[in-house]
Amino acid sequence: MKTRLAALAAAALLSPFALAQTEIKFGHVGEPGSLFAQSADEFARRANARLGGKAKVVVYGSSQLGGDKELVQKLKLGTVDIALPSTVMTSEADIFGVFEMPYLVKDRKHMGRIEKEVFWPSIAPAAEKKGLRVIAIWENGYRHITNSKRPINSPDDLKGIKLRVPEGKWRVKMFQAYGANPSPMKFSEVFTALQTGVMDGQENPYTQIYSAKFQEVQKFISLTGHVYTPAYATVGTKKWDALPADVRKILEDTAKETQAWVYDLAEKGDQELLGKITAAGVKSNVPNKDAFVAASKPVYEEFAKEVPGSKEIIDRAIALGK
Repeated sequence: MKTRLAALAAAALLSPFALAQTEIKFGHVGEPGSLFAQSADEFARRANARLGGKAKVVVYGSSQLGGDKELVQKLKLGTVDIALPSTVMTSEADIFGVFEMPYLVKDRKHMGRIEKEVFWPSIAPAAEKKGLRVIAIWENGYRHITNSKRPINSPDDLKGIKLRVPEGKWRVKMFQAYGANPSPMKFSEVFTALQTGVMDGQENPYTQIYSAKFQEVQKFISLTGHVYTPAYATVGTKKWDALPADVRKILEDTAKETQAWVYDLAEKGDQELLGKITAAGVKSNVPNKDAFVAASKPVYEEFAKEVPGSKEIIDRAIALGK
């Protein structure tokens, strides 16, 4: 009898479901010290304190489990449990491109209203149709342009600049409208591309710029703030639905509660990180944002034509900022 019980216990430990319960794999592309890394680590700390022995969140940063596209695919396959995609979600559902529209989100309070009244009812369901579920919105942040050629004061200054952008077509279209030569590239490849001159510049929030050490291979940072990008704490619906209900509840509740901590950290970072970047020798400038807003109109028009129902959603989001 004891032998039989021991055999059953060993079989249970080896079963895939038991292993899935044991470790909740959380993958992201952020480098140590980035907002992504700090956010994921804080979430894991909070969640693990509540989970007890039911499961354990283990964070894999620095693209250890793949770039953004690979992570999204692994969510669908069930080989990663949680990821933190941002721009790449536009490749899954076009409506996520709402957050690719330049100068749409005024500040985090505005984003909070958009989240409640626009994102959850009108955008999140599109992810579920693709086998993904967003359980909370965190932050990537306001994006700024760095490059090794010249200060960017207006879209005209971007002409001829080879600019790395994330893997999402609307960022490409935006910078094409501004006159740059944008190319999508994995985040993990950007430093080397800038260092070798394969790319002249890139655009990211301060936290990604500083933690990835782009200040070591760039001469200028232009404070365009052209896009505010949310980060989506995301799961694959197939694997998620197989988790015990109490584990799902702890993970989702904790993810949502972590948002306030993330926003507070991001706001502090906005104030501190630019100083660290310029202290490394990068020259900063404040561009003519009106010129960028004017150059953005074709992107809004194309998005409205190409993505059904998007104009109403964008109009609602803009109205919430007034």
